[in-house]
Amino acid sequence: MPERGPSTPGHIPAEPAPAAPPAATAPPAPAAAAAPSGAPGAARRTGLLVTLLLGGLTALPPLSMDMYLPALPQVTRAMDAPAATVQLTLTACLAGMALGQLVVGPMSDKWGRRRPLLIGMLVYVAATAVCAFAPGVELLIAFRLLQGLAGAAGIVIARAMVRDLYDGMAMARFFSTLMLISGTAPVIAPLIGGQVLRVTDWRGVFHVLTGVGALLTLVVWKWLDETLPPERRHGGGVGAALRTMRGLLADRVFAGYTLAGALAFAALFAYISASPFVVQEIYGASPQTFSLLFGLNSVGLVAVGQINGKLLVGRVSPDKALGAGLAVIALASVALLLMTGGAFGEVGLVPVAAGLFVLMSAMGLALPNTNAQALMRTPHAAGSAAALLGTSSFLVGAVASPLVGVAGEATAVPMAVVQLVCALGAVACFLGLCRPWQAREEASRQE
Repeated sequence: MPERGPSTPGHIPAEPAPAAPPAATAPPAPAAAAAPSGAPGAARRTGLLVTLLLGGLTALPPLSMDMYLPALPQVTRAMDAPAATVQLTLTACLAGMALGQLVVGPMSDKWGRRRPLLIGMLVYVAATAVCAFAPGVELLIAFRLLQGLAGAAGIVIARAMVRDLYDGMAMARFFSTLMLISGTAPVIAPLIGGQVLRVTDWRGVFHVLTGVGALLTLVVWKWLDETLPPERRHGGGVGAALRTMRGLLADRVFAGYTLAGALAFAALFAYISASPFVVQEIYGASPQTFSLLFGLNSVGLVAVGQINGKLLVGRVSPDKALGAGLAVIALASVALLLMTGGAFGEVGLVPVAAGLFVLMSAMGLALPNTNAQALMRTPHAAGSAAALLGTSSFLVGAVASPLVGVAGEATAVPMAVVQLVCALGAVACFLGLCRPWQAREEASRQE
């Protein structure tokens, strides 16, 4: 599958850069010195089409998850399987996305971004088509795993491409722009899923996803060009990739941002996994009402993400915005645990929905800033760093998913407990490993 060269129309030209350094075996340089010599940085810009394509790649995984959510109770009945088993279809897809990133990220550092992306997209389309015809829950779980493994290419390579093209505050702003684009997927996906269920069964959801994946693959093949020039690619095989990742994880601050982002994502995924049963089975809402509430929460996440990118970046340090987001997530988790645990007596859907809205909205501060702060430290291995960011998030999310259903479908307490534990863990990692006050003190000394 040939790569497009610099002569391709619409190609984003690469600036001259020194050859990529060998695989890291020591912690990366601090953020203040993260901009590589001849790095893409703020000097390079993407056109609207490339921005939309990168947003579409990051939107495909939430689309694959959230469009399927209104159908979970129906799948449980149709396949005569326990709710916890059906939730494994989410866990399998999430675990596949986590493991796939570990493979695709280093591959993209070695062979460029475009070729691994196209291969992954083709496999995603095939796996999704098979999901639509799965006769039993076991086969559905297996092909959801393959779907996740292949879909990982879009997540990790889109992040790596952003790092190829941007640096510093420009990168933080672009991540917020991606959140605006990819954040529309959680808004519209449950709505589409709910409407699909009006005219067909849960299999129709996978038919629609197959079509979306095929269309996105075609557009990527035709219009998305290479962003990593050959002189900046890494040599070596699996061993070199593992050494690079070990070097990244040896950086205490990078590890702190990675873990904080993963635990925040797990709190989010606890909501994603449990909310179809909480809203529809415990509070008796219809699939369409659930879809509307889910979409409203996603609007909150997107709106706060845009406030972060348009108003806060450049005025408030990313660490302050991240700390505020994590604090609000923790407080919302405490409130949800008190409400679902009966501390305020019998509460209806509206107070619980309000707590979930606050928690979801605060993700608009937490997630883009953990990504930007971590990738600022890794200009020499953006693919591997993006893989570690995505893998940790999806693995921790995959662990959180089945835990929310351990008490069955009669209580939302497990969801709130998982969210609170993850939120407190994210705060602990941010304060204990990232130590943002040290960065402020160092910046003050340099001034």
